[in-house]
Amino acid sequence: MPQVITKGYKALVAEANATITTLSVSDAQALLGKDDVVLVDLRDPRELEREGKMPGAFHCPRGMLEFWIDPESPYHKPIFAQDRQFVFFCGGGWRSALAAKVAQEMGLKPVAHIDGGFTAWKKAGAPVETV
Repeated sequence: MPQVITKGYKALVAEANATITTLSVSDAQALLGKDDVVLVDLRDPRELEREGKMPGAFHCPRGMLEFWIDPESPYHKPIFAQDRQFVFFCGGGWRSALAAKVAQEMGLKPVAHIDGGFTAWKKAGAPVETV
């Protein structure tokens, strides 16, 4: 008997977007270089190599996020223990919406994500660095 999916990715992303802060590319661009903000790139390393990256962004593969946030995890990254705003982004805004929701549920505050992700960032002509 095949698996029956009772809630698809569209519903999950919609639920996440209803509970998190979503920033436009221009709002996110205004945060570049601010000491109290961390831009968190959730994309796969191959995406970074292929597409480039935002200047100064911290790379955290999506699959490691919960482990890097939790101070009790052996994989914890101290950057997530800092008193800063965390702005997540991915390729198109779906993974980052889910990630921002999870980070918020884990107690990380304030958090947000970028509408349209890195694709929208590049399309807007925002700065990109090669990897």
